[in-house]
Amino acid sequence: MSRYIVAITGASGVIYGLKLITELLQRDHEVHLVVSEPAALVLAQEMGWHSVKPLETTLRDYLPVGKLYFYQNSDIGARIASGSFVTEAMLIMPCTMSTLASVANGMSNNLIERAADVMLKEKRTLILVPRETPLSSVHLRNMLSLADMGVSIVPAMPAFYHRPDSVDEMVLFMVGKVLDLMRIPHDIFRRYEGILVD
Repeated sequence: MSRYIVAITGASGVIYGLKLITELLQRDHEVHLVVSEPAALVLAQEMGWHSVKPLETTLRDYLPVGKLYFYQNSDIGARIASGSFVTEAMLIMPCTMSTLASVANGMSNNLIERAADVMLKEKRTLILVPRETPLSSVHLRNMLSLADMGVSIVPAMPAFYHRPDSVDEMVLFMVGKVLDLMRIPHDIFRRYEGILVD
């Protein structure tokens, strides 16, 4: 199966990244995960993870068993920081505006930024899922800059045409949209088939 880099940064909506990783592991893909320091705080708050266990242990307990590799965001010498480490795609889900700005401007101050820079220089698939509102003109300019470089920008904007009954269904819609960009077949949300009439 394929190899993917997934980064979770400190924006609200860490469940998006967790669900994406779950879907990839369940399909037998290899996942190389980086969690930023602020994301660890958001994981604790949004997921209710106030354990004394290390974050990696907590994540392994939560995620399905599979080919999952962890990296510290400070480890800029990790293998995913090299263009010789070939992956199908990198996804930053959710992506803070700080990380988005750093990637747009070629910053490589940590492993997430460096790995994203590698994806750009190697012309590989890079997908960012920003979760912020409202957006400033700075945010929009950075997104346009990245889009012009070929990066897919997928704001966390769930749809409602499929009449979701739960937050989980809205999360899976966004994960499904990302899987579509990755060309990974799935049926985790109901696709639009025209106006629904009862």
